[in-house]
Amino acid sequence: MATYAFGHKIPDSDSIVGAISIAYLKNQLGEEVIPARQGDISAETQFILDKFDAKLPELVTSVAGHNVYIVDSTDKIHFQDDIDEATILGIFDHHKLGDLTTSTPLEMWVRPIGCSNTVIKEVYDYHGVDIPKDIAGMMMCAILSDTVIFKSPTCTKVDTKAVKELSTICGISDYKKLAMDMFIAKSQVNGASARELNKRDYKAFDMNGSKVGINQLEMVDISVLDARKAELLADMKAMKEEEGLHTVITLLTDIMLEGSQLLMVSDDESKIETAFDVKLENSQVWLKGVLSRKKQIIPFLQPQF
Repeated sequence: MATYAFGHKIPDSDSIVGAISIAYLKNQLGEEVIPARQGDISAETQFILDKFDAKLPELVTSVAGHNVYIVDSTDKIHFQDDIDEATILGIFDHHKLGDLTTSTPLEMWVRPIGCSNTVIKEVYDYHGVDIPKDIAGMMMCAILSDTVIFKSPTCTKVDTKAVKELSTICGISDYKKLAMDMFIAKSQVNGASARELNKRDYKAFDMNGSKVGINQLEMVDISVLDARKAELLADMKAMKEEEGLHTVITLLTDIMLEGSQLLMVSDDESKIETAFDVKLENSQVWLKGVLSRKKQIIPFLQPQF
């Protein structure tokens, strides 16, 4: 029986790096833990793995009978279909509490900060375990990604302190330049289909019985997708039908303009308009200052359901 560490479906950099960093920590503490993933990684995550010469975690789509450590979510919908048949040993997260339950006691680190890897950095410090140079660099990049280079409202002093300490460990002082290179890699859309773009950083949520899918594309310049918005919306409509969704949202987040263009297909547009006090035009609207799905979208949208 293997023990795995992994993040959510359609993994982002935080979930992949979190799996790697937690697995290493647990191995140092005497447990045999394998870093894993549930799906294909993004261009940004590949950039990070290549930068620090790291191995891609193992693909694991079934965990029945295994022990697991979970990173970056507590919503059951974000994990393997048989997650209830696994034994959850620990959770490391920075989101709202979801609907995962356990039958045994567990280790649980959940903090209202910008990144799961910041939480994990605190766990390393708690146990007095040194972070290797390559893992420190990856953790630093994951935090810079999740906090949008400290611009996100989710970012805290704990996150900025962690980045500075990790930059010293990995020997990269100009971490903001590295982060911009990372976001440029993340912004590449050439050759990507509408479905690939709509699923790049996609999560589904159960909002009081209504299933809502929310995708976020964080880019240096979202104008490169201006000519493809109709294509994206058409594919979102198809996704809505295929997955039985009440609403599908794609956020085109411009990290330079510090805002998001919201594209939406829904059974009830008024819920979205009420949630954000806006008027949709052609199923879209600009949300000034909105950079965070977890802090600026979900907490306003969920009460509408």
